Amino acid sequence: MNRISSFKVKLVVYFVVLSLLPLTAAFFGFSSVSKRSEERRIDARAQAGLRAAVTAYGDQLTAAEEQATQLARSPEVQNALRGGNRSALRHIAGTLGSDVRFGPGTQVQVPPLSAARTVAVYSGRRLLGHVAVIVHVNDEVLRHLRRRTGLDRVDQLIGVERDRVVLGGSTLHGRVLRVPVGRTEVLDVDGVGYRALAAEPLSEPSGLQLAVLTPQSLASRAASATQRRLMTALLTALLLTAIVAYVLSRSVVQRLRHLAGAAMAIAGGHLGQRVPVQGRDEFAALGRSFNDMAGQLEARVGELETARRRLREAIDRFGEALEATHNPSHLREVIVESAVEATGASGGLIETDGEGAPVRTGDCDPTLEALELPLHAGSRSFGRLVLYGKGFDEDAREVATSLAGQAVIALDNARLHAIVERQALVDALTGLANRRRSDQMLHLELSRAIRLEAPLAFVLADVDHFKSVNDEFGHPAGDAVLRKVAGLFTEALREIDVAGRWGGEEFALILPGTDLEGGLQLAERLRAALAARPLRVDQAEIRVTASFGVASFPEHVSERAIVAAADAALYEAKRSGRNRVVADGGVPA
Repeated sequence: MNRISSFKVKLVVYFVVLSLLPLTAAFFGFSSVSKRSEERRIDARAQAGLRAAVTAYGDQLTAAEEQATQLARSPEVQNALRGGNRSALRHIAGTLGSDVRFGPGTQVQVPPLSAARTVAVYSGRRLLGHVAVIVHVNDEVLRHLRRRTGLDRVDQLIGVERDRVVLGGSTLHGRVLRVPVGRTEVLDVDGVGYRALAAEPLSEPSGLQLAVLTPQSLASRAASATQRRLMTALLTALLLTAIVAYVLSRSVVQRLRHLAGAAMAIAGGHLGQRVPVQGRDEFAALGRSFNDMAGQLEARVGELETARRRLREAIDRFGEALEATHNPSHLREVIVESAVEATGASGGLIETDGEGAPVRTGDCDPTLEALELPLHAGSRSFGRLVLYGKGFDEDAREVATSLAGQAVIALDNARLHAIVERQALVDALTGLANRRRSDQMLHLELSRAIRLEAPLAFVLADVDHFKSVNDEFGHPAGDAVLRKVAGLFTEALREIDVAGRWGGEEFALILPGTDLEGGLQLAERLRAALAARPLRVDQAEIRVTASFGVASFPEHVSERAIVAAADAALYEAKRSGRNRVVADGGVPA
């Protein structure tokens, strides 16, 4: 007995030790990876925000130049400059929301931390003066740029001039910070670490840089939280390993002599091995059970191999379908044709890094001079743009570089648009049509009903006392209730019907070819089914009811009217006690 107990202890210790080494290695590996991942995520957000801020600032300068051009073309401005009417010019400048200055010549005194867009005003060939629109780069402009960056609340967008903070960062204003350009470094400011990244200096105001600062503690806290979760998982895994080892040791000690040979054979991969069975005692029953287990294991391995092969084939087909439905080749054609035309190149192509065939136009003779421009957006690559010609001057290279930057934005926007387009019509929580899709389908079905003179019913449903569900069981349970209610509605509808989440706990049902009476009958069936069947969420049974309002065409001939009628009926159902169906006009079902 002592020998058996000792074997059990040894087996448990062996299992724990064997599990401890890989689990510990995994712990440190995952901890390091999680910290690097969090830092990369923060850096990517800062890079994207910085690019967006620079782009937004460029948009402001472009808007200022357009305003100056419009003013220069204004007859009122030209007449005032021609007559030297300064009061009229001051009146014109006073009516504008920006800093506009008029004067002779073509020069303007630009205030510090400002940029100017100046346009000369001519009358024929005579220079009348100039119009200058001043863009003051201050904290207000910085806040406007930040709103377009998508930066988090903890990120700081600042302006740095000659390694000194001159804009933003109220606690850092006036500090000397040497922020790196194009790469992230950790800077220490009064004992506080910041991940810092700066853009290239702006041309106007000269020497001013935009930079993003993110507290290093953000990544450290996320890494610490991950380490705590990993440590908990490690200890749990070790405890489970010890328990499993103990149970297994008892089973092995009791059956080792009778099943060792067959078990080792099966462990070696010989799944056809069986235990000889003789007699009808407990050992024979155990032998038969072992043989049944071995047979099932052999069959299961075969099934798993087949399932794995089917899964691999399904993944391959799914990847091909995704590739077929996301094809920005037309956009690439426009890009390469525009680049060839703008630079005067003989020809050009876009190589797509294996994502589709290269897009070519013109003469791509490899003996000609080639101008290569990578198409990268952060870590994402869209290939490269190659232009061929007899030579490219500095202007052509600058134009090509600018076009390549715009091409990257367009390709990335096309990628994001495809993602947003897929998500724009479905409610993420319930899987039903969202409000936008429901409005579209109501418009479509009502138009069809009017054209065909066919009936159409519209139902609004609202879960009664839903706030109390959230308060008593928590918001995750409330979300589960909404999913189950949506599932109940989906099961009860025909294929031509549309169920959508109207908002919050409110749902909309669009029933083509159904009159008011049919809509009332369906709503009553749904109400009764929901009231009679408690919804099981985790370990709790939650009873909910819903109120329904029903309206129909041809009683109402516009979207606004039919929605208002159903909403009024729903309000009446709520007011008169809930858990009931009310038709348009306040008539209960």
